[in-house]
Amino acid sequence: MLAPAPPLATAAPLLRRRHSISTFSSHLLSFAPSRNPMTTAAAASSSGSRSGGGNRGDAYTTLSERVRFEREIKKSKFIAVAGAVSSEQSALKFLSEVRDAKATHNCWAYKIGDQFRSNDDGEPSGTAGKPIYSAIVSSGLDRLMVVVIRYFGGIKLGTGGLVRAYGGVASECLRNAPTCLMKLKIPMGVEVSFDLLGLLYHQLQSLHAEDIKQDYDTGKDGTTMVTFKVDFDRAESLEDSIKATCGRDLVFYKH
Repeated sequence: MLAPAPPLATAAPLLRRRHSISTFSSHLLSFAPSRNPMTTAAAASSSGSRSGGGNRGDAYTTLSERVRFEREIKKSKFIAVAGAVSSEQSALKFLSEVRDAKATHNCWAYKIGDQFRSNDDGEPSGTAGKPIYSAIVSSGLDRLMVVVIRYFGGIKLGTGGLVRAYGGVASECLRNAPTCLMKLKIPMGVEVSFDLLGLLYHQLQSLHAEDIKQDYDTGKDGTTMVTFKVDFDRAESLEDSIKATCGRDLVFYKH
């Protein structure tokens, strides 16, 4: 039996605010039977919830579009920009697109599952990046980045004032942001004889399986391995349906 792999994700509309559909995917691997200024840490998975969404075992909620929030605090202008990211590379790309080289500071944080990074960008240690990250965790959202741009107005805020400013602007930016629910998708496989391929493909398509592929080298004589991806919450019903149509002796593999 293969050990379960991290599920892949595809989007389903969230029943709140705006509806949006997005897709994350990666290649199926293989089957066998069933500064640098960045601060890095392993974050505990968030258990926070958000009305109509939040992180669950089979889904997570993220932003459906970029959002922006601006506030002036003691003559300093703070601009927060937030957007969905799927990897460190996409987070750094997001940062390069929204940062302002003319600003006094471009502070940021992102969270992607259990991984996060933050950057104070010249502000006193712990007064900018960490409060931004805390705002992300408190929002109940995942796989997103928030960049807070500051234009210094001549009045120092002090350590506590900076924490409240950066954390507060980030929180307000995310408070009413449009979101979407991302449903996790898992890769599966089943070994079938050639005469059952037609029935199997019909079942997979009717149950909305994706990325269906055949591997003639994996199966025994007269059989082939068919791999596919299916929504986490549909995997059991898909397996039962295929067994009822193609034979109870079929063995399914989850990677």
